[in-house]
Amino acid sequence: MTWDHPRGYDPLVAASAEWRARGGPEIAWDRRSLQDFESYPVEELARRYDLIVIDHPHVGQLAQHGCIAPIDTLVVPAELADIAARSIGGSYESYAWQGRQWALPIDAAAQVQAWVPGRLAAPLTRWSELAPLVAQRRVLLPLRPPHSLMALFTLSGMFGVALDIAGPDLFPAAAAAPLAALAELADALDPACFDMDPIAVLEAMAAPDAAIAVAPLIYGYVSYAVQGFRPTRIGFADLPAAGPAGPRGSVLGGTGIAVSALAADPEAAACFAVWVAGAEVQQGLYAAKGGQPAHACAWEAEAVNTPIADFCRATRATLDRAWLRPRHHGYMAFQAIASERLNHGLCAREAPAAILAALNALYRDSL
Repeated sequence: MTWDHPRGYDPLVAASAEWRARGGPEIAWDRRSLQDFESYPVEELARRYDLIVIDHPHVGQLAQHGCIAPIDTLVVPAELADIAARSIGGSYESYAWQGRQWALPIDAAAQVQAWVPGRLAAPLTRWSELAPLVAQRRVLLPLRPPHSLMALFTLSGMFGVALDIAGPDLFPAAAAAPLAALAELADALDPACFDMDPIAVLEAMAAPDAAIAVAPLIYGYVSYAVQGFRPTRIGFADLPAAGPAGPRGSVLGGTGIAVSALAADPEAAACFAVWVAGAEVQQGLYAAKGGQPAHACAWEAEAVNTPIADFCRATRATLDRAWLRPRHHGYMAFQAIASERLNHGLCAREAPAAILAALNALYRDSL
């Protein structure tokens, strides 16, 4: 089971065909929507599928319920060494929990900047450059849950505000500044943003007659950087800096491949997972078929970067300094309800302190 987007589906289908040609077992992939990917109970999928593409914030829940098998118990540890050493940012670390490795990164992502060459001369370098474009209605921001919360997380990092995942309060008082910046931006944007996820924003930007020039905080989608994928090619760049430290604190995303604890042949499933997460496939077949690799060798390769307008090179600094979300059992429920609560506060123009207090109360409940 994977997610329903060319980036999440096509490279796995191609890799599975090659795996079969090399003598491996046949692997058939089903897919679920992006919204389901972010919220569907993975423990239910583990009963039906041997291999599951997961989002790393599920790890604590999955480990506690025993839904997926620790992959480091199914393969020789040395086989994981290169993947561990050369994953982008914290991608490999994001699937480690309580001393075990629960999945392998195959897709690396974080909130970056999307912009349209020709509508802008260059990507933004400073957050302050956004204001005139907002006034001209040339900016979109995905605010459909959970992306509003992801934007607050990222802005906190950009403003140099450290969030305490151990609790009891995730957001310190200083988070009022990034929340105020988000509120100001959200208030000035088209209200339709509250119903838009990253794909909806990128589709709107890619329309040939659109005026939208930039989405300053959005999960990168390499597909839109390919000439001909949509009428308008979208460029991607590091986050515009809000302080002297540069593009730091973006929220790590991406996906990993996990083996169900109920798999009929978990060792065989793990062998495929290691192969598809490894350097050869990641910089070759996986990238060529529209994937967004998680292995650094792919992000550095000229053959990978050329057809995607330097998507990897242009966003690498943001990915390498991305923030790893909480992953404890209870976090996913918090992410869903906190995003809704945040959007309620933004739409009602609540004071930042009141919104933060409500979010912290929800976080304490999740712990």
